[in-house]
Amino acid sequence: MPDRSFLDTNVLVYTDDGDADEKKAAALDLFARLRRERTGVVSTQVLQEYVVASTRKLGVASDTARRKVQLFSRLEVVVIDTKQIVGAIDLTRLHKLSFWDALIIRSALDVNCRVLYSEDLQPDRRIDGLRIVNPFT
Repeated sequence: MPDRSFLDTNVLVYTDDGDADEKKAAALDLFARLRRERTGVVSTQVLQEYVVASTRKLGVASDTARRKVQLFSRLEVVVIDTKQIVGAIDLTRLHKLSFWDALIIRSALDVNCRVLYSEDLQPDRRIDGLRIVNPFT
């Protein structure tokens, strides 16, 4: 089975960003590939953050955001629970991360992802076997 990959919120948001054509194309291609390969993962946190960012920052209509959440949910979805929250707290202390970034990393680690695609985190950094990759470079 191919390695599983986790998508950070910024990747999903770029699928709607008409002001960043290259990043939009890259985000759409990455999502399509991971969906086709059945190796993509997101979390309920990422889906929630996507709704807020896309509707507030990009002006995406709420019905469009709703449809996109349904589309993104065709990937594996990690439901955030107390285990991830407590684990994220530990990661914040160990790796000097923000809580929200640590929660994404913890969720990815909990389902054995090998790669986290994110523009916001330090590229090529490794945390407990998870490699951070900027899909836009």
